[in-house]
Amino acid sequence: MKPTNRTMLSSAKTQEAAKKFTRRTILKRSLAVGGTFAATGPWIVQDAFSSSGSLNIMIWSDYLPEKFVNKFQNSTGIKIRHTSFGSNEELINKIKATKGRGYDLVSPTNDRSGLWKDLELLSLFDMNRVPTDKILASMLKISSEFSWDSVQRHLPYLWGTEAMAWRTDMWESEYGKLSYGDLWTPEAKGRVMGRPHSMMSGIGRYLERIGELPPFIEAYENEDKMRAIWSVITAFAIEHKPWVKLFWNDAETQENGLLYNAVMIGQTWDGPPLRLQKAGKPVQFMAPVEGAFTWLDGLSIPVGAKNIDAIYEFINFIYTPETGGLLANETGYNSVCVGAEQHLSVEQKKAFASAYPGDALERLWAWPTTPQWYSNLRQEYSDRFIVA
Repeated sequence: MKPTNRTMLSSAKTQEAAKKFTRRTILKRSLAVGGTFAATGPWIVQDAFSSSGSLNIMIWSDYLPEKFVNKFQNSTGIKIRHTSFGSNEELINKIKATKGRGYDLVSPTNDRSGLWKDLELLSLFDMNRVPTDKILASMLKISSEFSWDSVQRHLPYLWGTEAMAWRTDMWESEYGKLSYGDLWTPEAKGRVMGRPHSMMSGIGRYLERIGELPPFIEAYENEDKMRAIWSVITAFAIEHKPWVKLFWNDAETQENGLLYNAVMIGQTWDGPPLRLQKAGKPVQFMAPVEGAFTWLDGLSIPVGAKNIDAIYEFINFIYTPETGGLLANETGYNSVCVGAEQHLSVEQKKAFASAYPGDALERLWAWPTTPQWYSNLRQEYSDRFIVA
């Protein structure tokens, strides 16, 4: 898995923009900034099956910051029990293993709708109990693409990007020059971190920009195009394997890599480096010239959910401007709530502006919907890179 003169759309403008919706333009225009995330820690597996006065959530490790959890529990009396995960594949495998039991809410990314549809492990939202007027219309529209049979199975939670992070005491760059290709320069050798399939996608978009590959998006069209494009990417990645210091799969590994593991530069999510930056660490996060990869993580109800009323207490709690601002400030990701921008900290606004200078928001690149065949092949190519 993120302009100095960034402006927030008002609710009215958001509604107008939604009428002209495309996945990429909405992610460009309808932004409510985010903040840093702190994990609440995993909980004992058997606790997932309790049902009284609790809400069992399987969500990304840094999506439930302590201030947010405490405010929710004090406001509602409902105890959050948190199981964390670091990738969509891990989430899917856990829900498959329990056949959708044990959890009340899970947090899939919007581009994985096809994979979830085939599993038949997600229940429906009662939209009469969801305050849709408090959700940015653009974000709700993206979530609706996750639905099938005209039924909503996904609601927005946070959106963010994956782009470039580096140690400012080791390396310098600026907007307009920064590129995914900077990971593979001579001075970066042995000092790079990233998630395998994301770095390979970044290689694809870098090679596209310099004219050595066709548009990377074409890889999603069919298997033949995917193999042709990813064969070139994989050869490049394997040749440059000595550049890689660290592979990451979660937020904590990204933070530790930048702070303690001699990483100079990496391709990361926005949240971890922006948290470090706001804490005064020598870290910078910025969108490259190719454009930041962009995603929307949401909430879905597994078929075995038990605490239904608690689910809707949580949903009504998160969709307020104050809570949206709190989540953004604490996690470094971006709110999906109307009016959240009025509750962003000065530090969060500065961090966001430094991450997306100039026309960076116009260059956001939304991860396309990922079919199962593409996911399977991508994993094959990623494995070749990992074991090389």
